[in-house]
Amino acid sequence: GARPTPVIDRFWFRSVYFREPSGVLFEIATIGPGFATDEDPLHLGEKLVLPPQFEPARERIEAALTPLESPRKTSAPAQ
Repeated sequence: GARPTPVIDRFWFRSVYFREPSGVLFEIATIGPGFATDEDPLHLGEKLVLPPQFEPARERIEAALTPLESPRKTSAPAQ
């Protein structure tokens, strides 16, 4: 039937892909190991973290991204 791909290691999780008969591509992924593998869970999303295979391209990747402000740093004080 579905002819799934081999398991693909995405560093933070593993995935299997398959297409349904009308051509829609599905991804089924594991929950772990998770983003806390290489980042402190209290600081997730504060900086760009790349999987090791993309580190050599970091400068080019960062140059193409629009800078974002962290909502944690700009949130209004509690009233």
